[in-house]
Amino acid sequence: MYQLSLIQSAGITMALSQAILSDASIANPSNFAPQNSVSVLSRSLSLVQGRRPRKELVVKCSAVEENVRIVASQRGRRWVPFTHGGKPGKDRAFTCSATAEMSASESVQKEEDGNVLLPVGEEEKIVGKYDWRDEWYPLYLTEQVPDDAPLGLSVFDKQLVLYRDGEGVLRCYEDRCPHRLAKLSEGQLVDGKLECLYHGWQFQGDGKCVKIPQLPEGAKIPRAACAKTYEIRDSQGVIWVWMSDKKPNDLRLPWFEHYSRPGFHDVSTIHELPYDHSILLENLMDPAHVPISHDRTDWSAKREDAQALTFKVTHRTQRGFAGYWGKAKEPKLLNFLRFDAPCVLQNNREFADKNGVTQYFSAQFLCRPTGQGKSMLIVRFGATVRSPLAKLLPKWYFHQNAGKVFEQDMGFLSSQNAVLMKEKVPTKQLYLNLRSSDTWVAEYRKWMDRAGPGMPYYIGHNSISLPKEPAVLEHAPAGLVAGFSASVPAKGGIGSIHAPNPINRYFRHVVHCKGCRQVMKAFQAWKNALYAISIVLAAAAILVSGRQWKALLLLATGFSLAGAYACASAVSLITTNFIRHHRRL
Repeated sequence: MYQLSLIQSAGITMALSQAILSDASIANPSNFAPQNSVSVLSRSLSLVQGRRPRKELVVKCSAVEENVRIVASQRGRRWVPFTHGGKPGKDRAFTCSATAEMSASESVQKEEDGNVLLPVGEEEKIVGKYDWRDEWYPLYLTEQVPDDAPLGLSVFDKQLVLYRDGEGVLRCYEDRCPHRLAKLSEGQLVDGKLECLYHGWQFQGDGKCVKIPQLPEGAKIPRAACAKTYEIRDSQGVIWVWMSDKKPNDLRLPWFEHYSRPGFHDVSTIHELPYDHSILLENLMDPAHVPISHDRTDWSAKREDAQALTFKVTHRTQRGFAGYWGKAKEPKLLNFLRFDAPCVLQNNREFADKNGVTQYFSAQFLCRPTGQGKSMLIVRFGATVRSPLAKLLPKWYFHQNAGKVFEQDMGFLSSQNAVLMKEKVPTKQLYLNLRSSDTWVAEYRKWMDRAGPGMPYYIGHNSISLPKEPAVLEHAPAGLVAGFSASVPAKGGIGSIHAPNPINRYFRHVVHCKGCRQVMKAFQAWKNALYAISIVLAAAAILVSGRQWKALLLLATGFSLAGAYACASAVSLITTNFIRHHRRL
């Protein structure tokens, strides 16, 4: 791709600053000053573009005698030239990002129905080689990180431990003690330091070992006795980890404009799932399955609404793709989808309310690849306006409903994962993708073809690279016992609901949610109290002699038992898996 030099783009910048700063300027090509030798040939609005909406202009530039594509980024109601890595509220000097149109002979990514233009933002241009380590991965919701214990997590089977030090600063290490490889996530916090509970070695925030009880008095702690640290960022309520040894690239740290909008509310949950993150992403990119698999679980999901869908891919790069989709019967109602490497998926919608004010809805899916055949999902549903019913219902109710949605698909996805690993061939040889339902799925697997060689393992549309190391440790007795004995996040307990069971809703969600744990404990306490009250009331009803008092006490006993049953049902709702009851239609 031909890239304009800074000098060549200077003339465009002058014209751009006049023409692109308002919607009126964009709409009127004559606003581009002819003295700058720049004229607008075409313009378009990128419906889904990174962190902010963007508009693209194709202009004629006499400096290079080429048609040039320029990207403008929205800030509030104004449009400014695309800023490399810029964020609202931060002033940065910008370079005009402009590229010449590629000739027909150049290598251009194509779709079956025509060319797909590539975005030209600096952080999105195609690079020579993809490396999964040079990425930010979503670790956890900030509000859910425990204050009193370390948290064991993983990325592509790389074990990590996350904790807060004595000053409340989040720290991340490799989850193994340099002494004898015990898991540090099995340890405890002592005066803000992380202690390995095997031999008592203690580590301060920067990973330096500051205490070894077994050393002679006055002996120096070995320099090698330190924990490997990882850079993390706390951004918009999510903890992100940089997996590379290279300097972190903050330009790649995801940032979502909706979360800076006034009045934007969200409900966020964490779910651990027993299938690969690529299967998870496929599922989340598949709107066609929603009316069937989730019939009436969601208010908008009805099996009679299953229909052909329309898709349009607007952007495709080595760092992802974007586009929009809609229902064939409702062509004006569009949903905007964007996938950003390595594991961020967004579905956005804009609509005007009865007062003509634009409202925004966003569904974000942060899909961390925890390891072979397993993943962790952070779901964030948000909007600038909420219905009265949404305001009344407690968060735990939304959380259990989300758990039900994932359980409805769990069997399909786990078996799909198993077949892919057994067949060991690209999806092109197995899937029968339809243009009217599976466009995003095919697009994702084609992206895997481009980026997969830089990942630990992948299954693409046309290519495949299986894991070099089998997932033995997760299934061998040693790995199984280590899992059952883990103190975080499931808090131990072999054979109980606390044991790490990937098909158990308690393990998949509740152990990762402070709110649901608190509500569950409250319902359990009320259940026990109401049962005790019922016994007392029933005994009193037996002892009293008056018929009126007997009736009142028995009635109170009934209400108390009903309350206890309701509390038990609520606990079951929070912790028990959904079972699909088939019916004849």
